[in-house]
Amino acid sequence: MDTSITFASLGLAEPLLRAVHDAGYTHPTPIQAQAIPRVMEGGDLLAAAQTGTGKTAGFTLPILHYLIQNPAAAQKPGRPRVLVLTPTRELTAQVEESVRLYSQHTRIRSMVMFGGVNINPQISALKKPLDILVATPGRLLDHAQQKTLDLSGVEILVLDEADRMLDMGFIHDIRRVLKLLPAKRQNLLFSATFSDEIRSLAQGILRNPGEVSVARRNTTSELVSQQVVMTDQAHKRDLLSHIIRESGWHQVLVFTRTKHGANRLAEKLVKDGLTAAAIHGNKSQAARTKALSGFKDGKVAVLVATDIAARGLDIDQLPQVVNFELPNVPEDYVHRIGRTGRAGSTGSALSLVDQSEIKLLRAIERLTKQTIEPIVVEGWNPRAMVTADSAPDAREQRALARLQDGAPAGRGGARRPGGAPRDGRRGPGGESRQGAEGRRGEGRRDASRPQGGRPGRPAGPGGTARRDARSQGPRAGALLNKSAG
Repeated sequence: MDTSITFASLGLAEPLLRAVHDAGYTHPTPIQAQAIPRVMEGGDLLAAAQTGTGKTAGFTLPILHYLIQNPAAAQKPGRPRVLVLTPTRELTAQVEESVRLYSQHTRIRSMVMFGGVNINPQISALKKPLDILVATPGRLLDHAQQKTLDLSGVEILVLDEADRMLDMGFIHDIRRVLKLLPAKRQNLLFSATFSDEIRSLAQGILRNPGEVSVARRNTTSELVSQQVVMTDQAHKRDLLSHIIRESGWHQVLVFTRTKHGANRLAEKLVKDGLTAAAIHGNKSQAARTKALSGFKDGKVAVLVATDIAARGLDIDQLPQVVNFELPNVPEDYVHRIGRTGRAGSTGSALSLVDQSEIKLLRAIERLTKQTIEPIVVEGWNPRAMVTADSAPDAREQRALARLQDGAPAGRGGARRPGGAPRDGRRGPGGESRQGAEGRRGEGRRDASRPQGGRPGRPAGPGGTARRDARSQGPRAGALLNKSAG
Protein backbone atom coordinates (compact mmCIF):
# COMPACT_ATOMS: atom_id res chain seq x y z
CA MET A 1 0.00 0.00 0.00
CA ASP A 2 1.31 3.43 -0.97
CA THR A 3 1.11 5.47 2.25
CA SER A 4 1.66 8.70 0.30
CA ILE A 5 -1.87 8.37 -1.10
CA THR A 6 -4.66 9.46 1.22
CA PHE A 7 -8.39 9.78 0.69
CA ALA A 8 -7.95 13.55 0.90
CA SER A 9 -5.41 13.47 -1.94
CA LEU A 10 -7.98 11.75 -4.18
CA GLY A 11 -10.11 14.90 -4.15
CA LEU A 12 -13.22 13.48 -2.49
CA ALA A 13 -15.84 15.86 -1.13
CA GLU A 14 -15.49 16.93 2.50
CA PRO A 15 -18.57 15.07 3.83
CA LEU A 16 -17.12 11.84 2.43
CA LEU A 17 -13.70 12.46 3.96
CA ARG A 18 -15.41 13.02 7.30
CA ALA A 19 -17.30 9.72 6.99
CA VAL A 20 -14.14 7.87 5.98
CA HIS A 21 -12.31 9.37 8.97
CA ASP A 22 -15.19 8.40 11.28
CA ALA A 23 -14.88 4.83 10.00
CA GLY A 24 -11.18 4.84 10.96
CA TYR A 25 -9.62 4.86 7.49
CA THR A 26 -6.85 7.16 6.28
CA HIS A 27 -5.21 5.41 3.32
CA PRO A 28 -7.09 3.80 0.42
CA THR A 29 -6.52 0.17 -0.53
CA PRO A 30 -4.89 -0.51 -3.93
CA ILE A 31 -8.23 -1.02 -5.70
CA GLN A 32 -9.59 2.18 -4.14
CA ALA A 33 -6.52 4.20 -5.11
CA GLN A 34 -6.87 3.04 -8.72
CA ALA A 35 -10.65 2.97 -9.13
CA ILE A 36 -11.74 6.16 -7.35
CA PRO A 37 -9.95 8.60 -9.70
CA ARG A 38 -11.10 6.63 -12.78
CA VAL A 39 -14.74 6.68 -11.69
CA MET A 40 -14.53 10.39 -10.81
CA GLU A 41 -13.34 11.09 -14.37
CA GLY A 42 -16.70 9.84 -15.60
CA GLY A 43 -15.66 7.05 -17.96
CA ASP A 44 -16.62 3.38 -17.95
CA LEU A 45 -14.50 1.01 -15.89
CA LEU A 46 -13.70 -2.71 -15.86
CA ALA A 47 -12.15 -3.66 -12.52
CA ALA A 48 -10.77 -6.97 -11.26
CA ALA A 49 -11.01 -7.20 -7.48
CA GLN A 50 -12.05 -9.94 -5.11
CA THR A 51 -14.16 -9.61 -1.98
CA GLY A 52 -12.08 -8.22 0.87
CA THR A 53 -10.01 -5.79 -1.21
CA GLY A 54 -12.15 -2.75 -0.42
CA LYS A 55 -13.79 -2.69 -3.84
CA THR A 56 -17.18 -1.59 -2.49
CA ALA A 57 -15.77 1.73 -1.28
CA GLY A 58 -13.85 1.84 -4.56
CA PHE A 59 -17.07 2.58 -6.42
CA THR A 60 -19.29 3.86 -3.58
CA LEU A 61 -17.12 6.87 -2.66
CA PRO A 62 -16.68 8.32 -6.18
CA ILE A 63 -20.39 7.76 -6.93
CA LEU A 64 -21.34 9.66 -3.78
CA HIS A 65 -18.87 12.38 -4.78
CA TYR A 66 -20.60 12.67 -8.17
CA LEU A 67 -24.04 12.97 -6.57
CA ILE A 68 -22.80 15.66 -4.18
CA GLN A 69 -21.20 17.64 -6.98
CA ASN A 70 -24.19 17.20 -9.31
CA PRO A 71 -27.38 17.54 -7.25
CA ALA A 72 -30.65 16.85 -9.04
CA ALA A 73 -32.91 19.83 -9.64
CA ALA A 74 -35.95 17.71 -8.87
CA GLN A 75 -36.43 14.04 -8.19
CA LYS A 76 -39.41 11.82 -8.85
CA PRO A 77 -40.34 9.06 -6.39
CA GLY A 78 -38.98 5.63 -7.27
CA ARG A 79 -36.58 7.02 -9.88
CA PRO A 80 -32.96 6.29 -8.79
CA ARG A 81 -29.95 8.05 -10.27
CA VAL A 82 -27.59 5.16 -9.50
CA LEU A 83 -28.28 1.43 -9.83
CA VAL A 84 -26.00 -1.18 -8.27
CA LEU A 85 -26.74 -4.80 -9.25
CA THR A 86 -25.40 -7.60 -7.05
CA PRO A 87 -25.87 -11.40 -7.17
CA THR A 88 -27.01 -12.20 -3.62
CA ARG A 89 -29.13 -10.81 -0.81
CA GLU A 90 -26.20 -10.67 1.61
CA LEU A 91 -23.97 -8.73 -0.78
CA THR A 92 -26.84 -6.37 -1.61
CA ALA A 93 -27.34 -5.57 2.06
CA GLN A 94 -23.59 -5.18 2.58
CA VAL A 95 -23.17 -2.73 -0.32
CA GLU A 96 -26.13 -0.60 0.77
CA GLU A 97 -24.75 -0.57 4.30
CA SER A 98 -21.51 0.88 2.92
CA VAL A 99 -23.48 3.48 0.97
CA ARG A 100 -25.24 4.58 4.16
CA LEU A 101 -21.95 4.60 6.09
CA TYR A 102 -20.17 6.91 3.67
CA SER A 103 -23.20 9.12 2.95
CA GLN A 104 -24.05 9.71 6.62
CA HIS A 105 -23.06 13.40 6.42
CA THR A 106 -25.05 14.02 3.24
CA ARG A 107 -28.70 14.01 2.24
CA ILE A 108 -28.22 11.23 -0.29
CA ARG A 109 -30.91 8.55 -0.02
CA SER A 110 -30.34 4.86 -0.71
CA MET A 111 -32.43 1.71 -0.69
CA VAL A 112 -31.80 -2.03 -0.72
CA MET A 113 -33.98 -4.39 -2.77
CA PHE A 114 -33.91 -8.20 -2.92
CA GLY A 115 -36.27 -11.16 -3.03
CA GLY A 116 -37.23 -13.60 -0.32
CA VAL A 117 -38.97 -10.88 1.68
CA ASN A 118 -42.34 -9.14 1.44
CA ILE A 119 -42.44 -6.84 -1.57
CA ASN A 120 -44.94 -4.37 -0.10
CA PRO A 121 -42.50 -2.46 2.17
CA GLN A 122 -40.27 -2.00 -0.88
CA ILE A 123 -43.21 -0.63 -2.87
CA SER A 124 -43.90 1.84 -0.05
CA ALA A 125 -40.25 2.92 0.07
CA LEU A 126 -40.27 3.56 -3.69
CA LYS A 127 -42.96 6.20 -3.22
CA LYS A 128 -40.22 8.52 -1.95
CA PRO A 129 -37.35 10.16 -3.87
CA LEU A 130 -34.29 7.94 -4.21
CA ASP A 131 -30.66 8.46 -5.21
CA ILE A 132 -29.01 5.03 -5.04
CA LEU A 133 -30.72 1.66 -5.45
CA VAL A 134 -28.80 -1.54 -4.60
CA ALA A 135 -30.68 -4.58 -5.88
CA THR A 136 -30.62 -8.15 -7.05
CA PRO A 137 -31.78 -8.59 -10.67
CA GLY A 138 -34.84 -10.77 -10.02
CA ARG A 139 -36.63 -8.52 -7.54
CA LEU A 140 -35.64 -5.45 -9.57
CA LEU A 141 -37.45 -6.86 -12.58
CA ASP A 142 -40.47 -7.67 -10.42
CA HIS A 143 -40.78 -4.00 -9.53
CA ALA A 144 -40.17 -2.90 -13.11
CA GLN A 145 -42.93 -5.24 -14.27
CA GLN A 146 -45.32 -3.85 -11.65
CA LYS A 147 -44.29 -0.30 -12.65
CA THR A 148 -43.38 0.57 -9.06
CA LEU A 149 -39.86 1.49 -10.21
CA ASP A 150 -38.67 3.92 -12.89
CA LEU A 151 -35.17 3.22 -14.27
CA SER A 152 -35.23 5.94 -16.93
CA GLY A 153 -33.17 8.30 -14.76
CA VAL A 154 -30.21 6.02 -14.05
CA GLU A 155 -26.96 7.90 -14.63
CA ILE A 156 -24.53 5.30 -13.26
CA LEU A 157 -24.80 1.50 -13.46
CA VAL A 158 -22.63 -0.80 -11.34
CA LEU A 159 -22.43 -4.57 -11.89
CA ASP A 160 -20.80 -5.93 -8.73
CA GLU A 161 -19.32 -9.45 -8.70
CA ALA A 162 -20.30 -9.84 -12.33
CA ASP A 163 -18.55 -13.22 -12.56
CA ARG A 164 -20.81 -14.66 -9.88
CA MET A 165 -23.89 -13.22 -11.58
CA LEU A 166 -22.94 -15.08 -14.74
CA ASP A 167 -22.33 -18.28 -12.77
CA MET A 168 -25.78 -17.98 -11.21
CA GLY A 169 -27.48 -17.63 -14.57
CA PHE A 170 -28.36 -13.93 -14.33
CA ILE A 171 -27.21 -13.03 -17.84
CA HIS A 172 -30.76 -12.95 -19.25
CA ASP A 173 -32.00 -10.80 -16.36
CA ILE A 174 -29.06 -8.43 -16.78
CA ARG A 175 -29.90 -7.98 -20.45
CA ARG A 176 -33.53 -7.27 -19.57
CA VAL A 177 -32.45 -4.66 -17.04
CA LEU A 178 -30.12 -2.99 -19.57
CA LYS A 179 -33.04 -2.47 -21.93
CA LEU A 180 -34.81 -0.46 -19.22
CA LEU A 181 -31.90 1.94 -18.72
CA PRO A 182 -31.11 5.12 -20.67
CA ALA A 183 -28.42 4.67 -23.31
CA LYS A 184 -26.34 7.54 -21.95
CA ARG A 185 -24.88 6.48 -18.61
CA GLN A 186 -21.62 5.57 -16.87
CA ASN A 187 -21.00 1.84 -16.47
CA LEU A 188 -18.78 0.18 -13.84
CA LEU A 189 -18.18 -3.58 -13.90
CA PHE A 190 -16.42 -5.31 -11.00
CA SER A 191 -15.39 -8.95 -11.19
CA ALA A 192 -13.04 -11.28 -9.33
CA THR A 193 -11.50 -12.31 -12.65
CA PHE A 194 -11.21 -11.10 -16.24
CA SER A 195 -12.48 -14.35 -17.74
CA ASP A 196 -13.48 -14.64 -21.40
CA GLU A 197 -17.15 -14.54 -20.34
CA ILE A 198 -16.62 -11.35 -18.37
CA ARG A 199 -14.80 -9.67 -21.25
CA SER A 200 -17.62 -10.68 -23.59
CA LEU A 201 -20.17 -9.20 -21.19
CA ALA A 202 -18.08 -6.05 -20.81
CA GLN A 203 -17.91 -5.54 -24.58
CA GLY A 204 -21.69 -5.44 -24.72
CA ILE A 205 -22.05 -2.95 -21.86
CA LEU A 206 -18.94 -0.80 -21.49
CA ARG A 207 -17.77 1.93 -23.86
CA ASN A 208 -13.98 2.37 -24.15
CA PRO A 209 -13.50 1.32 -20.54
CA GLY A 210 -10.47 1.88 -18.40
CA GLU A 211 -9.14 -1.22 -16.65
CA VAL A 212 -7.81 -1.69 -13.14
CA SER A 213 -6.66 -4.86 -11.46
CA VAL A 214 -5.24 -5.30 -7.98
CA ALA A 215 -4.10 -8.92 -8.06
CA ARG A 216 -3.07 -11.49 -10.60
CA ARG A 217 -5.79 -13.90 -11.47
CA ASN A 218 -6.10 -16.98 -9.28
CA THR A 219 -3.52 -16.00 -6.71
CA THR A 220 -3.82 -16.82 -3.02
CA SER A 221 -2.61 -14.65 -0.18
CA GLU A 222 0.78 -15.49 1.30
CA LEU A 223 -0.76 -14.76 4.70
CA VAL A 224 -3.05 -17.81 4.42
CA SER A 225 -1.56 -21.16 5.43
CA GLN A 226 -3.08 -23.94 3.33
CA GLN A 227 -3.25 -27.56 4.46
CA VAL A 228 -5.05 -30.70 3.41
CA VAL A 229 -6.16 -33.80 5.31
CA MET A 230 -6.83 -37.01 3.41
CA THR A 231 -9.89 -38.79 4.79
CA ASP A 232 -12.85 -40.88 3.68
CA GLN A 233 -16.02 -38.97 2.89
CA ALA A 234 -17.82 -41.00 5.57
CA HIS A 235 -15.38 -39.77 8.24
CA LYS A 236 -15.48 -36.06 7.42
CA ARG A 237 -18.21 -34.95 9.83
CA ASP A 238 -16.63 -36.65 12.83
CA LEU A 239 -13.15 -35.50 11.83
CA LEU A 240 -14.20 -31.85 11.48
CA SER A 241 -16.05 -31.95 14.79
CA HIS A 242 -12.95 -33.45 16.43
CA ILE A 243 -10.63 -30.79 14.98
CA ILE A 244 -12.85 -27.86 15.97
CA ARG A 245 -13.36 -29.11 19.52
CA GLU A 246 -9.75 -30.12 20.13
CA SER A 247 -8.33 -26.97 18.56
CA GLY A 248 -10.69 -24.64 20.36
CA TRP A 249 -11.62 -22.78 17.19
CA HIS A 250 -14.12 -20.03 18.01
CA GLN A 251 -14.84 -18.69 14.51
CA VAL A 252 -14.64 -20.97 11.47
CA LEU A 253 -16.37 -20.74 8.08
CA VAL A 254 -17.01 -24.16 6.52
CA PHE A 255 -17.88 -24.66 2.85
CA THR A 256 -20.02 -27.52 1.56
CA ARG A 257 -21.22 -28.26 -1.97
CA THR A 258 -24.88 -28.85 -1.22
CA LYS A 259 -27.59 -27.22 0.85
CA HIS A 260 -28.62 -30.59 2.29
CA GLY A 261 -25.00 -31.31 3.20
CA ALA A 262 -24.73 -27.94 4.94
CA ASN A 263 -27.79 -28.71 7.05
CA ARG A 264 -26.57 -32.17 8.04
CA LEU A 265 -23.12 -30.92 8.98
CA ALA A 266 -24.49 -28.07 11.11
CA GLU A 267 -26.85 -30.48 12.86
CA LYS A 268 -23.98 -32.88 13.57
CA LEU A 269 -21.80 -30.12 15.04
CA VAL A 270 -24.64 -28.89 17.26
CA LYS A 271 -25.22 -32.45 18.43
CA ASP A 272 -21.53 -32.56 19.41
CA GLY A 273 -21.93 -29.48 21.58
CA LEU A 274 -20.72 -26.78 19.18
CA THR A 275 -22.63 -23.62 18.26
CA ALA A 276 -23.20 -23.94 14.52
CA ALA A 277 -25.60 -22.68 11.86
CA ALA A 278 -26.07 -23.24 8.13
CA ILE A 279 -26.85 -20.64 5.45
CA HIS A 280 -28.01 -21.39 1.91
CA GLY A 281 -30.66 -20.43 -0.60
CA ASN A 282 -33.45 -22.49 1.00
CA LYS A 283 -33.11 -20.64 4.30
CA SER A 284 -35.44 -17.71 4.89
CA GLN A 285 -33.87 -14.28 4.80
CA ALA A 286 -34.56 -13.89 8.52
CA ALA A 287 -32.76 -17.17 9.29
CA ARG A 288 -29.77 -16.20 7.14
CA THR A 289 -29.51 -12.77 8.72
CA LYS A 290 -29.71 -14.27 12.21
CA ALA A 291 -27.00 -16.85 11.42
CA LEU A 292 -24.67 -14.23 9.92
CA SER A 293 -25.21 -11.86 12.83
CA GLY A 294 -24.53 -14.63 15.34
CA PHE A 295 -21.35 -15.62 13.52
CA LYS A 296 -20.05 -12.05 13.36
CA ASP A 297 -20.67 -11.31 17.06
CA GLY A 298 -19.25 -14.65 18.25
CA LYS A 299 -22.46 -16.35 19.35
CA VAL A 300 -22.10 -18.90 16.54
CA ALA A 301 -18.67 -20.52 16.31
CA VAL A 302 -19.17 -22.47 13.07
CA LEU A 303 -20.96 -21.14 10.00
CA VAL A 304 -21.61 -23.80 7.37
CA ALA A 305 -22.29 -22.27 3.96
CA THR A 306 -22.64 -23.04 0.28
CA ASP A 307 -20.48 -20.96 -2.07
CA ILE A 308 -23.21 -18.65 -3.28
CA ALA A 309 -24.80 -18.12 0.15
CA ALA A 310 -21.41 -17.05 1.52
CA ARG A 311 -20.82 -14.55 -1.26
CA GLY A 312 -20.77 -11.07 0.18
CA LEU A 313 -19.99 -12.30 3.68
CA ASP A 314 -17.40 -9.82 4.90
CA ILE A 315 -15.78 -10.49 8.29
CA ASP A 316 -12.62 -8.78 9.43
CA GLN A 317 -9.82 -11.09 10.58
CA LEU A 318 -11.65 -14.38 9.99
CA PRO A 319 -9.10 -16.89 11.30
CA GLN A 320 -10.26 -20.23 9.85
CA VAL A 321 -11.78 -21.46 6.60
CA VAL A 322 -12.51 -25.15 6.02
CA ASN A 323 -13.33 -26.84 2.72
CA PHE A 324 -15.52 -29.70 3.89
CA GLU A 325 -15.57 -30.66 0.22
CA LEU A 326 -13.43 -29.20 -2.53
CA PRO A 327 -15.26 -27.02 -5.05
CA ASN A 328 -15.77 -28.33 -8.57
CA VAL A 329 -14.38 -25.12 -10.05
CA PRO A 330 -10.76 -24.46 -8.94
CA GLU A 331 -11.25 -20.69 -8.99
CA ASP A 332 -13.86 -21.06 -6.26
CA TYR A 333 -11.15 -22.41 -3.96
CA VAL A 334 -9.33 -19.09 -4.31
CA HIS A 335 -12.55 -17.21 -3.49
CA ARG A 336 -13.22 -19.40 -0.47
CA ILE A 337 -9.85 -19.13 1.23
CA GLY A 338 -9.62 -15.44 0.31
CA ARG A 339 -12.05 -14.79 3.16
CA THR A 340 -9.22 -15.25 5.66
CA GLY A 341 -5.80 -13.58 5.77
CA ARG A 342 -7.22 -10.12 5.10
CA ALA A 343 -6.01 -6.68 6.08
CA GLY A 344 -2.55 -7.97 7.03
CA SER A 345 -3.85 -10.67 9.36
CA THR A 346 -2.81 -14.29 9.03
CA GLY A 347 -5.34 -17.03 8.38
CA SER A 348 -5.66 -20.77 7.93
CA ALA A 349 -7.40 -22.77 5.21
CA LEU A 350 -7.94 -26.49 5.76
CA SER A 351 -9.36 -28.90 3.18
CA LEU A 352 -10.80 -32.35 3.95
CA VAL A 353 -10.17 -34.44 0.85
CA ASP A 354 -11.51 -37.84 -0.09
CA GLN A 355 -9.62 -40.01 -2.59
CA SER A 356 -12.25 -39.25 -5.21
CA GLU A 357 -11.41 -35.53 -4.88
CA ILE A 358 -7.71 -35.93 -5.74
CA LYS A 359 -8.26 -34.66 -9.29
CA LEU A 360 -9.93 -31.53 -7.93
CA LEU A 361 -7.02 -31.01 -5.53
CA ARG A 362 -4.46 -31.32 -8.33
CA ALA A 363 -6.45 -28.85 -10.45
CA ILE A 364 -6.38 -26.35 -7.59
CA GLU A 365 -2.63 -26.80 -7.17
CA ARG A 366 -2.07 -26.25 -10.90
CA LEU A 367 -4.23 -23.13 -10.82
CA THR A 368 -2.53 -21.59 -7.78
CA LYS A 369 0.92 -22.89 -8.79
CA GLN A 370 1.63 -24.26 -5.34
CA THR A 371 1.48 -27.58 -3.52
CA ILE A 372 -0.87 -27.73 -0.54
CA GLU A 373 0.76 -29.33 2.50
CA PRO A 374 -0.72 -32.68 3.59
CA ILE A 375 -0.93 -33.07 7.37
CA VAL A 376 -2.21 -35.55 9.94
CA VAL A 377 -4.42 -35.12 12.98
CA GLU A 378 -3.08 -36.26 16.31
CA GLY A 379 -5.40 -38.38 18.41
CA TRP A 380 -7.81 -39.07 15.58
CA ASN A 381 -9.04 -42.65 15.22
CA PRO A 382 -11.60 -42.77 12.42
CA ARG A 383 -12.68 -46.34 13.21
CA ALA A 384 -13.48 -45.43 16.81
CA MET A 385 -15.21 -42.19 15.93
CA VAL A 386 -17.47 -43.28 13.05
CA THR A 387 -21.14 -43.24 14.00
CA ALA A 388 -24.37 -43.79 12.15
CA ASP A 389 -24.56 -40.01 11.89
CA SER A 390 -21.24 -39.87 10.05
CA ALA A 391 -22.00 -41.69 6.84
CA PRO A 392 -23.85 -39.98 4.00
CA ASP A 393 -27.54 -40.86 4.06
CA ALA A 394 -29.34 -42.53 1.18
CA ARG A 395 -30.29 -39.18 -0.37
CA GLU A 396 -26.69 -38.01 -0.44
CA GLN A 397 -25.44 -41.36 -1.73
CA ARG A 398 -27.88 -41.21 -4.64
CA ALA A 399 -26.83 -37.65 -5.46
CA LEU A 400 -23.15 -38.55 -5.26
CA ALA A 401 -23.59 -41.62 -7.43
CA ARG A 402 -25.58 -39.76 -10.07
CA LEU A 403 -23.11 -36.92 -10.23
CA GLN A 404 -20.13 -39.28 -10.41
CA ASP A 405 -21.82 -40.70 -13.49
CA GLY A 406 -22.26 -37.22 -14.98
CA ALA A 407 -25.99 -36.85 -14.38
CA PRO A 408 -27.50 -33.64 -13.00
CA ALA A 409 -27.99 -33.56 -9.24
CA GLY A 410 -31.64 -32.67 -9.37
CA ARG A 411 -34.36 -31.53 -11.72
CA GLY A 412 -33.18 -29.26 -14.49
CA GLY A 413 -29.81 -27.56 -14.38
CA ALA A 414 -28.18 -28.03 -17.77
CA ARG A 415 -24.49 -28.73 -17.34
CA ARG A 416 -21.83 -26.44 -18.77
CA PRO A 417 -18.14 -27.19 -19.37
CA GLY A 418 -16.24 -27.46 -16.10
CA GLY A 419 -19.00 -29.34 -14.33
CA ALA A 420 -20.92 -26.37 -12.89
CA PRO A 421 -24.44 -26.00 -14.29
CA ARG A 422 -25.87 -22.82 -15.62
CA ASP A 423 -29.48 -22.57 -14.63
CA GLY A 424 -31.15 -19.65 -16.27
CA ARG A 425 -34.70 -20.60 -15.31
CA ARG A 426 -36.82 -17.73 -14.25
CA GLY A 427 -40.00 -17.88 -12.23
CA PRO A 428 -43.16 -16.08 -13.26
CA GLY A 429 -42.46 -13.15 -10.93
CA GLY A 430 -43.24 -11.95 -7.44
CA GLU A 431 -42.07 -14.10 -4.58
CA SER A 432 -41.63 -17.04 -6.94
CA ARG A 433 -38.52 -15.37 -8.32
CA GLN A 434 -36.85 -15.82 -4.98
CA GLY A 435 -34.71 -18.33 -6.84
CA ALA A 436 -32.98 -15.39 -8.49
CA GLU A 437 -31.45 -14.54 -5.13
CA GLY A 438 -31.56 -17.96 -3.53
CA ARG A 439 -32.47 -21.16 -5.25
CA ARG A 440 -31.61 -20.27 -8.82
CA GLY A 441 -28.08 -21.30 -9.60
CA GLU A 442 -27.23 -22.17 -6.01
CA GLY A 443 -29.29 -25.32 -5.75
CA ARG A 444 -27.95 -26.57 -9.03
CA ARG A 445 -24.41 -25.39 -8.61
CA ASP A 446 -24.02 -26.44 -4.99
CA ALA A 447 -25.12 -29.91 -5.92
CA SER A 448 -23.23 -30.12 -9.17
CA ARG A 449 -20.84 -33.00 -9.36
CA PRO A 450 -20.01 -33.60 -5.69
CA GLN A 451 -16.85 -35.65 -5.88
CA GLY A 452 -17.32 -37.46 -2.60
CA GLY A 453 -17.69 -40.67 -4.54
CA ARG A 454 -19.03 -43.85 -3.12
CA PRO A 455 -18.11 -43.97 0.59
CA GLY A 456 -15.73 -46.75 1.45
CA ARG A 457 -14.38 -47.20 -2.07
CA PRO A 458 -11.00 -49.01 -2.00
CA ALA A 459 -8.02 -46.68 -1.96
CA GLY A 460 -6.04 -48.67 -4.49
CA PRO A 461 -2.56 -50.02 -3.71
CA GLY A 462 -2.08 -50.09 0.01
CA GLY A 463 -5.77 -50.59 0.69
CA THR A 464 -7.53 -49.37 3.80
CA ALA A 465 -4.51 -49.41 6.09
CA ARG A 466 -2.65 -46.94 3.89
CA ARG A 467 -5.62 -44.61 3.66
CA ASP A 468 -6.27 -44.76 7.41
CA ALA A 469 -2.68 -43.72 8.01
CA ARG A 470 -3.12 -40.70 5.74
CA SER A 471 -6.60 -39.77 6.92
CA GLN A 472 -5.39 -38.38 10.22
CA GLY A 473 -5.46 -34.66 9.49
CA PRO A 474 -4.43 -31.42 11.28
CA ARG A 475 -4.51 -29.75 14.60
CA ALA A 476 -4.55 -25.96 15.04
CA GLY A 477 -1.62 -25.22 17.27
CA ALA A 478 -0.56 -28.54 18.76
CA LEU A 479 -3.20 -30.52 16.88
CA LEU A 480 -2.31 -29.40 13.34
CA ASN A 481 1.44 -29.79 13.38
CA LYS A 482 2.60 -32.91 11.61
CA SER A 483 3.51 -33.24 7.96
CA ALA A 484 2.31 -36.31 6.16
CA GLY A 485 5.51 -36.67 4.27
